[in-house]
Amino acid sequence: MTTAVEFIEPMGDADGAARAAALFEARFGTAPAGVWAAPGRVNLIGEHTDYNGGLCLPIALPHRTYVALAPRDDTTVRVISDMTPDEMTMVDLDGLAAGGVDGWSAYPIGVAWALREAGFDQVRGFDAVFSSCVPLGSGLSSSAAMTCSTALALDDVYGLEFGGSDEGRITLIDAAVMAENEMAGASTGGLDQNASMRCAADHAIRLDCMPGLTAAQSVRQEPFDLSAYGLELLVLDTQAPHQLNDGQYQARRTMCEEAAQILGVPNLRVVADQVNAAVDPAAALEDVLVQLDDETMRRRVRHVITEIGRVDDFIDAFGRGDIETVGALFNASHDSLRDDYEVTVPELDVAVDVARNEGAYGARMTGGGFGGSIIALVNAGESRRIAQAIADEFARRGFDAPRALPARASQSAHRVND
Repeated sequence: MTTAVEFIEPMGDADGAARAAALFEARFGTAPAGVWAAPGRVNLIGEHTDYNGGLCLPIALPHRTYVALAPRDDTTVRVISDMTPDEMTMVDLDGLAAGGVDGWSAYPIGVAWALREAGFDQVRGFDAVFSSCVPLGSGLSSSAAMTCSTALALDDVYGLEFGGSDEGRITLIDAAVMAENEMAGASTGGLDQNASMRCAADHAIRLDCMPGLTAAQSVRQEPFDLSAYGLELLVLDTQAPHQLNDGQYQARRTMCEEAAQILGVPNLRVVADQVNAAVDPAAALEDVLVQLDDETMRRRVRHVITEIGRVDDFIDAFGRGDIETVGALFNASHDSLRDDYEVTVPELDVAVDVARNEGAYGARMTGGGFGGSIIALVNAGESRRIAQAIADEFARRGFDAPRALPARASQSAHRVND
């Protein structure tokens, strides 16, 4: 048997805030204006649908990124991470252009840049220290946890007054998305940032990404209390290399946009709604796919259309307590991501297979793919045993050791202390 699999516990607000504030005082010689936190996320189902105008069903994790931050009188930004506490990135916001910052600091600095680009000239420089327990490269959106905590902090210290309402948070989400897409060069469709900013404890959000919707129309809180059914959600980070800005994500996004153009619709959500409302959805799907000449494009479109349909099916099944169907939808989602969308890697597929064989109701990759994490719906008390079985199989295959996280639906980004 291999070494016991590592479980990454959340810091908790008191510890996270204390760590970030202590490093801030040590490096900058003064106390921060406050500490803010934003969570990573797990998407239960609805993968690669956000940029197609589709549906997603994320929850916020208890694992968070904490930022201790203080505003400055000039336009200088200084940022430090507790991962490399002796290294500081310093940038002037004046004259800063898209892509003008390298490395991890592009994410928080990009938020300030994006807010200024949106016309919020009162946003100036700041000093910030980040401390996080969202594992990097895990597909659990450590980047959105960083951009959203920064956006909420800047909103607070510069008096923008968007953070106090769900509708207002859309402006902060837009800045976080712009920071990732244009400053960091990491394509994102908005699922991660909406989850980090808009989720509630013991709930998932049904996130509708159709363009033009209001805040109230785009999110519906859906109860997600696994304990009521005697269940747990195992999240397992395969620790396979996870990279979304190497062109793979963008290639799929571009192909979906090309398919929508061929089909004469603004996005694939329009087609998905038609197919999923048909008397015979399977036949309706084939009628759509026959209009596409490229076989790869047909498979990509088939995933998007069927995955959008699985979101409301999942909500309905969970609401009825039909856990067998919930698990089957997890399995169908992963199989589609593996076979039609081709975003899995061997580590993801092996982890899913072992989880299923060890008694999970269902298991699937979560996040953008090409590495990252899986989720498995298991009976309460089974997470550690199943995670260990996956770790043992990884060891046999020569894969890097995975690690696991306890997952429960948690609250969104918030100010921790003054």
